[in-house]
Parts: sequence; C-alpha cells; structure tokens
Amino acid sequence: LGVNMSEDLSWSPHINLMVDQANQIASWVLGVFKDRTKPVMMQLYKSLIRSRAEYCCPLWNPTKIADIHAIESIQRNFTRRISGMKIMNYWDRLKELNLSSLQRRRERYMIIHVWKILHGVCPNDIKMVFKENSRLGTKVVVPPLTKTATALAKTLYDNSFGVKAGRLWNTLPRDVNTQCQLECFKAKLGSYLDSFPDTPPTPGYTASNQNSLIDWFSQRGGPQMAR
Repeated sequence: LGVNMSEDLSWSPHINLMVDQANQIASWVLGVFKDRTKPVMMQLYKSLIRSRAEYCCPLWNPTKIADIHAIESIQRNFTRRISGMKIMNYWDRLKELNLSSLQRRRERYMIIHVWKILHGVCPNDIKMVFKENSRLGTKVVVPPLTKTATALAKTLYDNSFGVKAGRLWNTLPRDVNTQCQLECFKAKLGSYLDSFPDTPPTPGYTASNQNSLIDWFSQRGGPQMAR
C-alpha cells in the first residue's frame, strides 16, 4: 500500500516522508503555475497536493502534536500563497476558503470507514462490535484495556483504529449514526462536523483543546462513551 510503520510501531517516519513528498509537489506547482487566484490554486491543491497528504490516512492518523503540525503545515503554507490570503491567520483562511483542517478531514474519513464496516461495504477485519441504543442510536463497543497495561500498550491502544475510530463514531448523535444511505450519512455528518470549531494545533496559536472531535464533544459535556 505504500504505508510504512517503524520497528517501534510509530507512523512518524511515514508521515515525515509523506510531508516531504507533498511539499515537493507543492513547490513544483508553485513553480510551474503562476496564477495565484483562488479557483486555480484550490483546484491544484485539492487534486495534486491534498490527495497525497491523505492517502490511507485512517490507518496512520497521528496523535503526536509534532506530526499533526507537520501535516497541517502542507495546507497552511500553500494557502498563504493564494491571492489575498497571506495577511490572514491560518484558522481564518480555513473559513475564508471553506476548507476543513487536514486533521478534521482525517477524522471524518475514519468515521466514514466505520459506517462502511457497519453496513458491510468494507470487511470488518478488526471485529468491531456495534450495539443499538433506543436513545443514542448505533454505538461502537470500544474494547477494554487491562489495568496492568504498560504505558506503551496504552499509547498503542489509544492510537489504534478500533479505539480511536470507535470513540469518534460514538460522538455522533442518533440522527447521524442511524443513516442507512452513504450520501445521506455524509451530508448529515458534514453538518454535524460544521457545528464544531475547527482550530487545528498550529505553532504560535493558542487553542482551547487539540481540536479532535472527541475533545470538542467532551468540552460540550458529551457522555463518557466517547472515551
């Protein structure tokens, strides 16, 4: 698949390589195309650069702030080159360009993949378990971790797709998680995600949390099943 994990089970080497490749493409785009208008730059970014930064991202979605910074810098640096955007800070540029942070988009992809597992579109290789709740809709049963687990085991557990994606899914309200058609689900999910601020970790910026949907959900007083 072109996705590599290090011997210590870290995705950082893969992320660093991916960031370098995306930045090389961005440099090539900026060197070849001189038009800096919003329509042209956005088309080039979405088709040539962002796609490279999101390949298989539900698998390697990072939790290390340094990795999140590195990935987000791809979009932050490129959008600064769009006409009229340089004077804006990154969070304001996201709103002006109607873009989601790369962090938010990765979490969206993870949630959509859970929907596909639930509805048999993708194989349930990780044996994800779902349960129905009359009030909350469909929820993921997040597998427990033993109390004697080491710090490394806990980190790997928290970062695993089955746990992280399950917790993300469990933030969804009933009117979203019970949608049976993919396009309807994506539309409802988009509206739900738009109800939360999108302030990705950015060097020099002060945020109220790390911008994960789980953080915002908990900050609103959501139930602990998101954890």
